[in-house]
Amino acid sequence: MSPEKKILTCVTCPKGCEVNVEFEGEEILSISGNACPQGEEYAKEEIVSPMRILPTTVVVKGGILPLVPVKTSKPIPRNLILDCMKEIGKIQVNAPIKLGDIILSDILGTGADIIATRDLPAGESVTYKKRKSH
Repeated sequence: MSPEKKILTCVTCPKGCEVNVEFEGEEILSISGNACPQGEEYAKEEIVSPMRILPTTVVVKGGILPLVPVKTSKPIPRNLILDCMKEIGKIQVNAPIKLGDIILSDILGTGADIIATRDLPAGESVTYKKRKSH
């Protein structure tokens, strides 16, 4: 089996270095192109155990809007994103909601909480009229 190669764009700082990684399975053979040690760490994690912050929305009852934006409190394994979305899709919360409220604790045993990313007061939901197209 020959080594695989990937070019990753590092997102740990504004430079956005193109990091070249050569690997076999989870064994990193070489990393180049990074301008700082953070790029090397990013590349290792991205190959061995990629993690992501998950932003999405949750249904709200009794709020001025029907949805509240939420995100994970820390990165979760990328391979659990779809399963987490299914769990989050089952949730309905009651308004009012405050920025930082924990909507769901320790989603799928990841240690990450689902937290609200804005205030959402209670009240009558705003309805929007559809514009007529010309």
